[in-house]
Amino acid sequence: MNDITKSLLNLYGYKVTGITGTKQIEVKVDYIEPTKCPCCGSERLRKKDQKERRIRHIGMGNRSLILILKTIKFCCVACKKYFWQRFQGVLPRMRNTEAFKEQIADLHHKGITAKDLGVDHGLGHATITRWYIRYLERRNLELKGAALPKVLGIDEHFFTKRRGYATTLCNLRTHRVFDVVLGRSEASLEGFFRQCQGKENVQVAVMDLSETYRKIIQKFLPKAKIVADRFHVIRLANHHFMATWKLIDPEGRRNIGLTKLMRQHEWNLAPEKQRKLHRYLAEYPALKVIYNFKQELCQLLLLKRQNHQQFKRIIPTFLTKIAALQSSNFSPLITLGNTLQSWQEEILRMLRFTKTNGITEGFHNKMEMMSRRAFGFRNFNNYRLKVRVACA
Repeated sequence: MNDITKSLLNLYGYKVTGITGTKQIEVKVDYIEPTKCPCCGSERLRKKDQKERRIRHIGMGNRSLILILKTIKFCCVACKKYFWQRFQGVLPRMRNTEAFKEQIADLHHKGITAKDLGVDHGLGHATITRWYIRYLERRNLELKGAALPKVLGIDEHFFTKRRGYATTLCNLRTHRVFDVVLGRSEASLEGFFRQCQGKENVQVAVMDLSETYRKIIQKFLPKAKIVADRFHVIRLANHHFMATWKLIDPEGRRNIGLTKLMRQHEWNLAPEKQRKLHRYLAEYPALKVIYNFKQELCQLLLLKRQNHQQFKRIIPTFLTKIAALQSSNFSPLITLGNTLQSWQEEILRMLRFTKTNGITEGFHNKMEMMSRRAFGFRNFNNYRLKVRVACA
């Protein structure tokens, strides 16, 4: 392949013989590779007919490029089969090179709409969509047969009103999406986990306080240690505290300014806001006791990277707080105590672990952006291919 062909076309087996045009560049080329019969591989051929083919190729800047080459119809002397000459980089009966299709699909993947690409290159919306789906399928083959990660994050996100929710499986070590599965029930995920490879390699599974996900992990990943997600645990504590506050002072619960103060951690409040909050709590001694208890509980739950000795000292404190919640006179606090009791092992592991499902939640934002850009997905398989290629 000469230097002109290499720099202009980046195709193997062609020789440029002429270039014409300005806005649309027409490149005359000859195919210099030997032709063989596609049926038997014989090179003993007879020419029967010929015609000219015009094939679109990767353009130069804003100028489109057309390959003009002569194709010959052969008859194989060995097997008596007729066929038209085949060219590298161009499928039979196609008017576009594979490199051109790849370029269009890659531009569409990077955010250029099918409408704009169709106007610029004279293509139909359905054609661009078909090329793009094939592009995703080829990229997705690189991820086929991958083993489950050692540190697995599992969480749900909304897909569509008709199809419901989907489950995201994330590799928390490499910050990549491992896969997306339609549904969030045990029946929906059972088939996926049965055919997964490397189930024995999973060491840690991070999740929210979902009983369904816990049962699935215990059933299919018995060697994995389940770790509760810190954000969801603290949010649960805040939720039940706010419900208790509503029982004590319904009018104060409706105050937006007080609500913001009560939701935040006390150590994050400015001194002026702390004084305002303390003046309010002084009017309700019982609420002040519950608020201080919630702050201590959140401080305990925010601990991480605790060594063995520190962890041994934390366990009695945590169990004492659970017992205090369960002996409370308020039903929301009793419910919180029962939940912490049920998930005590997973929550205590959280204090020694640093990874959270914040990585998975961040990918959910990216998935939502992809859905909005596509004006929604109807086909879950296309959605899964898009997510795996974009996020994995």
